[in-house]
Amino acid sequence: MEHLDADVVVIGSGMGGATTALALARRGVDVLVVERGERLPREAENWSPRAVFLDRRYKPAETWEDRHGKAFHPGVHYVVGGNTKVYGASLPRFRESDFEERRHLEGVSRAWPFRYGDLEPYYGQAEQVYAVHGSTGEDPTEPWRSTPFPYAALPHEPYVRHLADRLRAAGVHPSSTAMGVDLRDGGACIRCGTCDGFPCRVGAKSDAETCAIDPALATGNARLATGLTVRRLVTDGTGRRVVAAVATGPDGAVRVTGGRFVVAAGAANSAALLLASADDRHRDGLGNASGVLGRNFMMHNNAHIACVDLDRPNDVVFQKTLAVTDWYEDGGDGHPLGSLQTLGKVQGVMMKSWATRVPLPILDQVAKRSVEWLVMAEDLPDPDNRVTLTARGAIRTTRRPRGGRQHAILLRAAKRLMRRAGYDVVATQPFDISMNSHMCGTVVAGADPRTSILDGLCKAHELANLWVVDASFFPSSAAMNPALTIAAQALRVVAESDLAG
Repeated sequence: MEHLDADVVVIGSGMGGATTALALARRGVDVLVVERGERLPREAENWSPRAVFLDRRYKPAETWEDRHGKAFHPGVHYVVGGNTKVYGASLPRFRESDFEERRHLEGVSRAWPFRYGDLEPYYGQAEQVYAVHGSTGEDPTEPWRSTPFPYAALPHEPYVRHLADRLRAAGVHPSSTAMGVDLRDGGACIRCGTCDGFPCRVGAKSDAETCAIDPALATGNARLATGLTVRRLVTDGTGRRVVAAVATGPDGAVRVTGGRFVVAAGAANSAALLLASADDRHRDGLGNASGVLGRNFMMHNNAHIACVDLDRPNDVVFQKTLAVTDWYEDGGDGHPLGSLQTLGKVQGVMMKSWATRVPLPILDQVAKRSVEWLVMAEDLPDPDNRVTLTARGAIRTTRRPRGGRQHAILLRAAKRLMRRAGYDVVATQPFDISMNSHMCGTVVAGADPRTSILDGLCKAHELANLWVVDASFFPSSAAMNPALTIAAQALRVVAESDLAG
């Protein structure tokens, strides 16, 4: 059996694992990143809507099961950099209220074991690592900050500038989206139309591979092992320390040993790995004396709306630069609703992935006159929404969305807004479990070991040398893109816990 060893073993190379590895490597720590996938190639298909959206070129062939036992293809990517290789690179901070307990129409959004002020310095550091472009003073809900954005907000193209004017006239306060792309002077970004949902062929997206894995390797303190799927973690005789990760690769079994372990495989896979690591001292899963491992599985309540102006073609190339947060804290009745943000420009063939019965020429004509938005509302924690393992070891997700009433209100408000702004038709595509809607919450952090798996610095309550640093630690989902919060917490964990030794 092949044997690998490091002071710190990081399982997963997405936003959490990659940022953790970078922070450790910069401190001189010997770190090994173990990734089940390989590096995603730069190739012509990176920018092919058909290859990416219809042929699913970069998604895994594996299937998960839903609560009815029906198989589906999950919206995940097993490559170096994880889901960030195809994300839209929207990198906002959570709002101060997102860290507090908040009452919603269908329940309560839980307080975090730390507050915005504890994370704020690391938000600034994460914005530097991921080259975030943004502005202050536009967003009515923006949190306070101690450092400016590294780079100015991406300029709106003429169509989007006019759209912002139309929205202001309709009564809201549009703002620039915080974006992670290399559009600085001399940067690699060419403002193409294939950013959101596509791999970046020129390496200009602020993904975890480009901004964290490669810089970590460049320090000489980090190593990357690809093509290794970790099957379980093994503890010592006391059950208090992880001593090894057992993985399989193309050449058979691999044993990975280390002094400290970080699990960062994503909310579903991190929970699944800990469940699969049950032993005599952890019969219900590693570190699961509380019984909450895999529970409180959340995804954002998301929908995509396509707004069509029959009188005006949309000639925009890079569309994802505008957001509306007016109803984030209060939709008018004291309850928070969520956020709107423009998506990357959708092409007709991309619509074909869900509008399967509509002829492509018609979809092409719609796309020429449409602007697309993501309507995002919070999903609430519910212990009955969970990740479990089937008898054959596959992931099963059991979920009934919580917060659907608020999302419906937000969706209606968004449609009314777009019609006031002059759009003739607004079509809706709800997101389902097969789409990547920001999974989180399955290995929750909290102050009380009776109701959580991790402490406020993401270390397992029951194990002396195990951390989980990805969106699975989230006590609530908020209604903002989660990537920057994951990165900021990774930097905080390395700086303030004993992970670095």
